[in-house]
Amino acid sequence: MAHYLDPKNDLTFKRVFGEHKHLCMSLINSMLPLEKPIVSLEYKSGELVPELTDILRNTSVDVRCIDEDGRQFIVEMQMYWSESFKSRVLLNASKAYIKQLDKAQDFELLQPVYALSFVNNKFEKSPEMENEYYHYYKIVNIKDTEKQIKGLEFLFVELPKFKPQGRAEKKLHELWLRFLTEVNESASEVPEELLENEYTREAVSYMETAAYTKDQLDAYDKWKIDAITERSVINEALRKGLEKGKAQGKAEERYQLVINSHSAGIPISTIATITNLSIEQVTEILKRL
Repeated sequence: MAHYLDPKNDLTFKRVFGEHKHLCMSLINSMLPLEKPIVSLEYKSGELVPELTDILRNTSVDVRCIDEDGRQFIVEMQMYWSESFKSRVLLNASKAYIKQLDKAQDFELLQPVYALSFVNNKFEKSPEMENEYYHYYKIVNIKDTEKQIKGLEFLFVELPKFKPQGRAEKKLHELWLRFLTEVNESASEVPEELLENEYTREAVSYMETAAYTKDQLDAYDKWKIDAITERSVINEALRKGLEKGKAQGKAEERYQLVINSHSAGIPISTIATITNLSIEQVTEILKRL
């Protein structure tokens, strides 16, 4: 019985989509609503070095490639969501767009950059977005969304929300998402549908532990530990933020209670009692009015 690794791991994701052009091309074509599908591509360095200021740190992306028309594609896997991730995606896409000026001396020659980000976390949590896993962004006119400023486009896919629907017109789209969500270390077998398709079947073969050396498996495990550590840091930051927010909220409620009580003519000594503040603290608050 074969044992599998998780394709969302940094090592395995790059093995599949950063080393096999036809698989990367299939993934992009199945996810992005391109007017013209990609027919060939070349990989570019994942490093995007800022040129304007030291404040912008160097950032690397999982897969960066360019097609025969000069369109650029940045493909990333993000295990944990944070609001800063959107800013980083925007920064990387913008830098990739700007760097074209090194070769293209005319703005009209600039080609669009597409940022395709898979997120193994739910980040759109409003009730109306409960089942929406596909989030596509363009720069459009608010009143007439048919009018677009071309250059940057973004797609965020929330993997935990994805549920296969068996749509024939989106077969490869669903197969790739099933590959990313159903193949992992706990999988005892791979869904037959993934093995029937030549692209996902090949991708599955790269997930077998037998395809990796001991050093590569050690790197795989180290990435998992780093990912868990990152998740812990994010959770701790969120916990502290919530506690601080609650404390600030209570302070604001108490402050407003002092003001309202004073306006109602309640004595300062009584206000101090009901707000659990000292007479000096109540007096100090009232001095600010």
